[in-house]
Amino acid sequence: MTDSLVELDHVTKRFGRVVIADDLSLAVGPDDVVGIVGPNGAGKTSLFGLISGDLAPDAGELRFAGRPVTRLDAAARCRLGIGRTYQVPRPFTDMTVFENVLVAAQQGGGLRRRASYAAAVEALDRTGMIDQANLPAARLGLLHRKRLELARGLATKPTLLLLDEVAGGLTDPEVAELVEIVRAVNATGTAVIWIEHVVRALTAVVTRLICLAGGTIVGDGEPSSVLAEPAVREVFLGTDVTAALAGGSLEGASADADRNDL
Repeated sequence: MTDSLVELDHVTKRFGRVVIADDLSLAVGPDDVVGIVGPNGAGKTSLFGLISGDLAPDAGELRFAGRPVTRLDAAARCRLGIGRTYQVPRPFTDMTVFENVLVAAQQGGGLRRRASYAAAVEALDRTGMIDQANLPAARLGLLHRKRLELARGLATKPTLLLLDEVAGGLTDPEVAELVEIVRAVNATGTAVIWIEHVVRALTAVVTRLICLAGGTIVGDGEPSSVLAEPAVREVFLGTDVTAALAGGSLEGASADADRNDL
């Protein structure tokens, strides 16, 4: 038996000549909350694709809860307990907030009838969206679209939740609210891996930080120690890490550019 919830074992993925996972090995435990940082094009979002099943590796193996999942598609992995959010929320705008989350519970989580309705209500309640349940998703602002994206991920009843840039574009108070939601999610037994440019959000929650660059891990450990490592500072081209921790994004205005991150 393994103590890890998800394991990547010498995983490699290329797009032509571009290597976005280079013999990558990584293990995350069932109670972990892990942050992922790295420059644009580092392979952060592609890492999520490999874990969730949106991308197939060229080499290597992936395991989840002790079983091989390398050949399973995204739908099968979701039903095993791997939930995720996407960097740019794309709700079904012609549906209500509740209908969006119900679709996630039924189609993503494989839940039926009362179980799917209960999961949808619970996810909306946990993300502070219950009062917006009957609103058309098209009417939501950025904060509530981000919360809806998180609610859809939670409605699949994951044991591992992959969060991709859920704090980007939010105000400081909104980021603080989001941090509390993520803390509560992890406290109920869901492991979290969180890609984020808003470093103060990560360091408020995560106990482990991984820095990716060129499809490889250049830093892995306690957050402040990782951010102090020369190799990590080098990949951020002289970014003032102390200032980023105090007030904002590790890559500043490049957060939007990272929507095209490989």
